Amino acid sequence: MVSKKDFRLAAKLVRDVIASRKAQRLLTERLSARGPLPTSRFKVAVYYADGAVNLYQMRQWYKPLAKLAETWPVVVLSRTAGGTMKLLDESPVPVAYVRKVADLERVIAEQDIRIVLYVNQNSRNFQMMRYGRRWHVFINHGESDKMYMTTNQFKAYDYSFVAGQAAIERLGKVLWDYDFEKRAITIGRPQADHYSGQLPYTPDDRTVVLYAPTWEGDRAAAAYGSIATHGVSLITALLQSRRHRVIYRPHPRSGVVDHEYGVANKQIMAAITAANARDSTAHHVIDTGPELGWQLSAADVAIVDISAMVYDRLASGKPLMVTRPQNPLAAIDTSGYLADCEWLDTGDTAGIVETLDELTGDETAEARLRVWVEKYFGDPTPGAATARFHGAIEHLLGEWDRFAALHADDDDGLAEFDEELSEIEDV
Repeated sequence: MVSKKDFRLAAKLVRDVIASRKAQRLLTERLSARGPLPTSRFKVAVYYADGAVNLYQMRQWYKPLAKLAETWPVVVLSRTAGGTMKLLDESPVPVAYVRKVADLERVIAEQDIRIVLYVNQNSRNFQMMRYGRRWHVFINHGESDKMYMTTNQFKAYDYSFVAGQAAIERLGKVLWDYDFEKRAITIGRPQADHYSGQLPYTPDDRTVVLYAPTWEGDRAAAAYGSIATHGVSLITALLQSRRHRVIYRPHPRSGVVDHEYGVANKQIMAAITAANARDSTAHHVIDTGPELGWQLSAADVAIVDISAMVYDRLASGKPLMVTRPQNPLAAIDTSGYLADCEWLDTGDTAGIVETLDELTGDETAEARLRVWVEKYFGDPTPGAATARFHGAIEHLLGEWDRFAALHADDDDGLAEFDEELSEIEDV
């Protein structure tokens, strides 16, 4: 007997196939109209092998990459049709579609790519990492204390750009025989230098609460999502208060694994819509847009799950609470900020208004935050992280020049070998 779950999975598979074919056709037409990218222009590339659903990993780098491209032109190497279509719409830097390895090799031959940046640990990254004579650099898509941040996969890259001393200490606990002094370069959080975006409401005397949960996760150890455990009760309580305004920013993958989690997400959005209909002055926000920045700076307090959003918010230096996972198997690293954060348990969501009243304006809590900001991100002065990011790129380009000079004889030998091999093949 076919279950409802099996039916949903089959229907999703059919929809995905149809969407993929449509995207491929539209992309071919669009790239044909655009024409080829200029050759010999790009020395820095960002490799992205995922589809549109994971573009949040790229979006937070858009503005830092655009700024970097003012000095060193940047190109995105995109492997999927759906992801490329969205990148062509959104990316502030040029995009090359490299669906096949042959396409990838063509772009490598046409350009002088010396640094390749990676925002995630997609298994297809290794199809790019096979190419030597360039630096492969993991820049990640956020800073957090999740187990993802301590993976041994860091060793696969020539270098990693990390946020600060907390990241070095976190990795130092799990990576054996890793040259942190050389291979882990601290850059802070350059994204924090680019917080922007237009507020979708006019500020007033309401306390603005950002609720930004993560998705449900694909295993118990990563079950950090709170929409189904905290979210409905939390939002219900906040919507009953005329002193608060909610910005609800769900993770784009909410419900992809657990159907009921997706149902809870829709329930929250329906409740917000109904609250706005009842009170035209409330201006609660359902935020599903690609841009992250104004939410972090506009919110008086943030409630987030264990995810990169904890540290995105931490960088702002403003009050925040972290939802405690209900699943006892969820891995929590309490050696860092999570040992000193303000936790929100499932049983406390109904009284969230009173809890927030106590939290906001707490000078002791604010002082603790400043200490953690310094530990995680270094100098928080506006522009400092961007300068460190650019300095790291410049350093690696200089290292590329140094190694290229050291191996110039090897290059000459390879060129002669290629020429001889070509002559043999002609015969």
